[in-house]
Amino acid sequence: IALPSLHLLYLMDEIKSPNMTIKIIGHQWFWSYEYSDFPNIEFESYMINNYTNKNFRLIEVDNKMIIPFKMNIRILITSEDVIHSWTIPSLGIKIDAIPGRMNQTNIITNRP
Repeated sequence: IALPSLHLLYLMDEIKSPNMTIKIIGHQWFWSYEYSDFPNIEFESYMINNYTNKNFRLIEVDNKMIIPFKMNIRILITSEDVIHSWTIPSLGIKIDAIPGRMNQTNIITNRP
């Protein structure tokens, strides 16, 4: 039972022909984003210190990552210094950014 399960687990993790790839790099106090399918689309995102009832505490940022609707998107995530946790709460996504390791996930949004 272990060998077929490992094969299926590998197939589920493999992302074939994504429409877009976004590389995310965690730094000590900010995130760097690179849209690798488009030239010159890179930006940094810093946390917002002002807390209101309309935003998530310690999750809201000044420059938000924008992802297209109904497209297969590959997310590559790593860290430059320590372990970070990258999340999109509304989609139920949380990925750990670990130095020296490139984690990947697949996102297909069904709602705007």
